[in-house]
This record gives sequence, structure tokens and C-alpha cells, in this order.
Amino acid sequence: MTPRPTKTAIVILNWNGEKMLRRFLPSVVKQCPHDAIVIVADNGSTDHSLEVLRQDFPSVYVEELKENFGFAEGYNRALSREEIGRITDYDYLDYFVLLNSDVEVSADWLQPLTRFMDEHPDAAACQPKLRAEGQRDYFEYAGAAGGYLDRYGYPYCRGRVFSTVERDEGQYDTPAPVLWATGAALLIRRKDWEESGGLDGRFFAHMEEIDLCWRLRARGRDIFCIPQSVVYHVGGGTLNAGSPHKTFLNFRNNLFMLYKNLPDCDLRPVMRMRCLLDYVAAAKMLLTDGPSHAAAVLRARREYKARRHEFLPQREENLRLSTGKPIAEILPASLLWLYYARGRKTFARLRGVEG
Repeated sequence: MTPRPTKTAIVILNWNGEKMLRRFLPSVVKQCPHDAIVIVADNGSTDHSLEVLRQDFPSVYVEELKENFGFAEGYNRALSREEIGRITDYDYLDYFVLLNSDVEVSADWLQPLTRFMDEHPDAAACQPKLRAEGQRDYFEYAGAAGGYLDRYGYPYCRGRVFSTVERDEGQYDTPAPVLWATGAALLIRRKDWEESGGLDGRFFAHMEEIDLCWRLRARGRDIFCIPQSVVYHVGGGTLNAGSPHKTFLNFRNNLFMLYKNLPDCDLRPVMRMRCLLDYVAAAKMLLTDGPSHAAAVLRARREYKARRHEFLPQREENLRLSTGKPIAEILPASLLWLYYARGRKTFARLRGVEG
């Protein structure tokens, strides 16, 4: 195909997802504006994904990665100048969209996102509102209407706190600043992607978009949810919630993320508390989810201790580039305490909580 200039590259990372491509890619192709392109970056699939793309989606550009690099490094490679430059003029691009293969987009979903970014140069990234594909009047767990963290690194969203997922009744229909935008449907300014270094490939999968957005927020860049754009997400397409490996990645990467981004004054007290909380979580999982999940938490802590030194250069860089200002989207309290002891199970009930 002849390279052509575009404003937005919509990039879907695929790994053995031929069924998802058949089901959800048609909506992305149909709703692709004239100044955008759709790219599927295949992460070394061993199913018939590439055949499906060539036969059924001739307008979609395909990047063939040599192996499964995971979500984080897969996107780093897919969004590189070398790969995208084969398809379009890389320097002309304003935005990248990281879109999961199990996302169905709605009509004109992209325009509110790019319009907002065009009008707000201080914004580095944004996300649409995510609803559950299987229960369309409810928010979707992975991103809902934008993400936040508590003091100890526990993520939550407008519309989802731990396992409590709200029905979408328009309560979060105002664009709002958030700490992190979900990797299921993340629009990011190309220059911010480049200057931040993209995703941390060592994470492989899970928490990598939170780490990226936290870095950007610490450097004074803004992240938003734009609920005028709506998409529908299945979730758990690669690793379902019952996977011990998913438990391992979530706990390990959350610790790496905290180590990379916490200011010096918070690092030791937060990590001491997280050590206690992680062992409590492992004990609970032993009783409720089985020994494999409890073992995954303990293995995550061991790997964090063994590999923490690898992240020291990035920690030093993050602290050096940080504005040093408190981040309003980080809850200065324990989400676990508020949720389980105080019964505050919705985003609205967490607002205004003091540390």
C-alpha cells in the first residue's frame, strides 16, 4: 500500500484473536474517519488471524510482529517510527489510539476524543466511556468513565470501585480529569507518547497504562475521560479474571509502578503498608480462590524484590521530571478501608475524602 498522511492511527494489538477480529473489527473499520487509519499489529499469532485480516479486511493495514511481545512491548514496537512509517507519514500523525481487539465502537466515537484534544493542548491522553459489551447499560470494569488510584496503589474508576460496577445513568457524562485512561481504548498525543517513552515493556501486560499516565500526570500533563464517546468492551479476552497468572501480573506490576512513581516521602510508608496488605490478600485468596492465586501474590512480591533495582533509573528519571505538585486524582486515603469498613462503594461517595 502507498503511504498516505493521516492524523490518527488506530492500532489494535492482536494475539490469537481471530474470533474477536471477525466480531469487532467491522465496527472499527466502519466508523474510521477519513483522516484516520486502522492498523492491526499481530503479536505472533498462531491461529488464522492473519488470514482473516487479508481475506476479510483489505482496508486494514497489518503489522506482523515476530513473536508475542505482550501488550506493553507489543504496542511499543507497533507504534514505532519504523513500523508506522511504512504505512503513513509518521511526523504528520497527531494521535495514536490503543484499542483492544474486544472493543465495539459506536457511531462517531473518535471525533469527540480528537476534538477535545485539539482544543486542549495541555491534555496528553483521553479515553471514551466504556460500557460492558454483554450488559450495555452498565459500565465496564477495565475503564468505566476514567481511572484513579488510592494512596496505596489500588485502582478504581468513575463507575467502578473494586467489584461494584454501576449502571450508567448519565451520572458521569461530564468530561473529567482522571489519573489514568484505560488501555482498552486510549487516545494519546504522539509527542507525549514519544517524550514519555511509551509503555514499560517489562510489565508485559496489566498496569502498564496506569504507569504511563501517572508519569504524564506527574510531569504536568492532563488525562481526561470524554463520555460523549462511547465504546463497548468485553474484557478478559486474553487472560480472564480467574487466571493466577493475571493475579501475578497485577500484583507484581502494581509494585513496580509504585516504586517507579512514588515520591521519596511516600515510598517507604506506602511500601510497608502494601507488604502487609499483600499478605492479607494472599491469605484471603487461599481461603476463597485457592492456593494458586495465593501463591501468585507471594511470587509477585518475590519478583518485585529481586528486580526492583532494574527500575531505579526510571524512578530517578520520573522524580527528576516531576513537577513535585500533589496529583489531585490520587485519593489520599485507603480505598480498602473506605470500601469495606465505611461502605463507600461508588465513586460519588469517595469524593471529598481527606487523608
